[in-house]
Amino acid sequence: MTLWIALIATAAGCYLLKYAGMAAPRRLLDNPWLRRFAVAVPVALLAALITVEALRGEGQALAWDTARMAGVGAAVLALMLRAPFLVVVVAAAATTAALRALGL
Repeated sequence: MTLWIALIATAAGCYLLKYAGMAAPRRLLDNPWLRRFAVAVPVALLAALITVEALRGEGQALAWDTARMAGVGAAVLALMLRAPFLVVVVAAAATTAALRALGL
């Protein structure tokens, strides 16, 4: 029963959050500070997610994984070369897989 309560509460919270965004007054949405914030927050959250996942170790600890970090480096290089997203993902996966096959 607790699972259903959590599920319903989460669904209601998501709905209310979406409604709050749609119900916001236009003058608030036209604020230049809020626009800069809305552009910067997803980039910062994605960078934090990539960092934590790239350095994820056992449990809550962060650990250096050479193969995984080389995959991240290959992805960054592909992005700098303006490769399509699928090429970026394949480059990262192939680099990581190749280094793991070599025992790194």
